[in-house]
Amino acid sequence: MRFISVLLAGALLLGSAEAREKVNVSFSDLAVGDFVKLVSKITRKNILLNYTINGKINLISSAPIYDDEVMDILINVLESKGYTLADEGSYYTVVRANEAAKHSTKVIPEGKNPKGNLMVTYTMRIQHENVDIIAAKIRYLISKTAKLMTLKENNTLVITDYPKNIKTIREVLKQLDKSKNFDVKVLHVENTEAKKILPKLETIAKSIFNQKVHGEMVKITVDEDINSLILVGKPKNIAKLEAIVKELDKEANVSNSVRIFPLKNSDAKAVLKSLTDIINNQKFKDPTLKPNVSESDEINAIIAVGDPIILNGIKKIIDELDKEKYQVYVQANIIEINRSDVENLGVKYGFDGAVIGSSGGLYALSANFGGPNIGVGTILSTMQTNNAKAGFALNMAIDFLQSKGAARSVSNPSILCINNKESSIYVGKTISVVSGSVASATGGVGTGITNSYKREDVGLTLKIKPRVSSNDKVTLEVEAILESVLDDGSKNATGQPVTSKQTVNTQAILRHGESIIIGGLVKNYIRHNKTKIPLLGDIPWIGEWLFSSKEDTVENDNLVVILTPYVIDKSSQLSKLQAELGELARLQKEYEKEVFERIEAKKRIDALKEKNETIKVEKKGE
Repeated sequence: MRFISVLLAGALLLGSAEAREKVNVSFSDLAVGDFVKLVSKITRKNILLNYTINGKINLISSAPIYDDEVMDILINVLESKGYTLADEGSYYTVVRANEAAKHSTKVIPEGKNPKGNLMVTYTMRIQHENVDIIAAKIRYLISKTAKLMTLKENNTLVITDYPKNIKTIREVLKQLDKSKNFDVKVLHVENTEAKKILPKLETIAKSIFNQKVHGEMVKITVDEDINSLILVGKPKNIAKLEAIVKELDKEANVSNSVRIFPLKNSDAKAVLKSLTDIINNQKFKDPTLKPNVSESDEINAIIAVGDPIILNGIKKIIDELDKEKYQVYVQANIIEINRSDVENLGVKYGFDGAVIGSSGGLYALSANFGGPNIGVGTILSTMQTNNAKAGFALNMAIDFLQSKGAARSVSNPSILCINNKESSIYVGKTISVVSGSVASATGGVGTGITNSYKREDVGLTLKIKPRVSSNDKVTLEVEAILESVLDDGSKNATGQPVTSKQTVNTQAILRHGESIIIGGLVKNYIRHNKTKIPLLGDIPWIGEWLFSSKEDTVENDNLVVILTPYVIDKSSQLSKLQAELGELARLQKEYEKEVFERIEAKKRIDALKEKNETIKVEKKGE
C-alpha cells in the first residue's frame, strides 16, 4: 500500500469508540482492498471482504472529516463497483449491491428517522392517496440498487434503501400525501330523472376540472331509489356542479319535456316519417333518452316527448322540413289538330312548315309567325322589342289553326303543383263496360241474363311531377295517357266497346314561362263525305243515285299537349303571376289581330297575282 499522506491525528489512540472523532485522510492510487482495511481500522469495525474488487481510488482532503463519514466514502466507492456493505451484527460484509435487500437489513419502524450508512428497510403507510400512484411518483428518488414494494391491502410503501434517500422520500411524501378535504354532497333532483342528468354532469365535470390531478376530480354517482346525485370532491368543485345541476333540473321541467310543433307548409305524416327515420338511425347511450314523436291530423302538428336538449334538435329539423315549398303553376293547352286540314291550310297560305307529322309541325308553323316561343318573364320585361313579338309565335300559330277550323281546343286546364309532388289532369268521358253476366231462372219458364257493368274513363290523363332546381328553372316529369273508343260495340259480335290506349313519358328542363309540346298521341277514324249537285242532288232516289256521290276517307287527328310551367317560391307571388298572365293575354290578342290582318291581305294579293297570271296565259293561248 502506497500512501502519499495519511495523517491519523490521535484517531487511533485517543477518545472512546462511541464519540465522533475527526481524522485527516488523504491518499492517491489506493487499491480498493487497501481502502477497506483502512476504513476498518478507523471505524473499529470488522469488514468481511469475499470478493476481489479491482481498481484504485483517490481522496484529496483539505480539512479533517469525522470517522463515521469515512464509512460513507467506502459505501460510495463500493457502490461504484457494484457492491455495498451489509450489517451482520459484529461485523460488516461486502455484498453485491443488487442482493443487499436479501441480507439482514435493519427494519426501521414507521415514524422513526433512519440513521447510519447502511441500507435499511423502511415502511410508510399512505393516508390520502393510492399507494401505487405514490410509488410511481417517488420511484425516481431511490438509489439504483434500492427496492420499492407496495402493499395494496393496507396502502403501505416498503423501501429498502440508504437512510439519506429514505429521509428525502419522507419529506416528499409529506407533500404528496396531504388530505384533500373531500366533501360528500347529496343533490336531490325534483323535475326529472337523476340518471338523465348524470351523463351531462360527468361530461361537464371532465371539461372544467383537470382529470390528471386526483384532487381536482369529482366523483359522481346516482341513487335511483331517492332520485339523487351523490358528489364526492373538493367543496369548491362540488359547489360549481351543484349550481349546474339546479339549472339542468330547471330546464328539464316536465312542462318543457312535451313539445307541440304546428306545421304551416308540410303534411304532418310526411314530416313524422322523416323524423322517425332520423331518430331510429341515432344511437343513444341511455335508451331512456330516445324521444317519442307522433302526429296529430286534426291540428297538423308533430308531438314530441323527450329530453329538452334533444327536443331543441328536433325543432331545428322540423323548421327545415316545414319551410315554404316551391309551387309550380302549370298551364295546359290540349289541342286536336287535323292533319289534312292543316296541310290544306298550309298550301292555301304558303306555310310549308305546316305539314304536321308530329308536334314538330307546330314549331315550324310558329317560325313563320316570327320565331320560337320564349318565357313570360322575357316578354313582359321587353314588351316593346322584337323579342316580345317573337314570343307570341307558338300561341299565335295555334290560334290561327283554330280560327281556320284546322284545330280544336279540347281543354285549357291549369293546375297548381307542389314541388316533388305528383299532380294529375283528366279530360274525357266515362263509358260503361260489361264486366260479367249472370243467368237466372225467371218464373220457371226460361232463363234471364243479368249484366254487371263497370265504369271506364276514356280520355286524356296528364300526370305532372315538378322538381324545382332554382327559382327560374324546373324539371317536369310528364306522363300523358290517351284512351279513345275505336268501336262502340256496334261493329263487333261481342257488342262491347273497343278502346285504344297510348302513353307518352317524358322529362324536360324548362325555364320559368317556357313551353313544352307533347305530341305523338294520334286518333284515326273514318270520315263519311257526301258531295252532290245543288238542287238535283236533293231529288229523292234519283238525286241520290245520279247527282251525288259518297266517299269514306281515313282521317288522322293529332292530340297535342302544350305545358307551360311557372315557378312560385312564395304563395304571395301567385296573384302577381295571374296579373302578368292577364297582361300577356291582352298583348297576345292585340298582336294576333295585327298579324292575321297582314296574312289575309297577303293572301288576297297572292290570289290577284295568280288570277292575273291565269288571264295572261289564257290570252296568250288565244
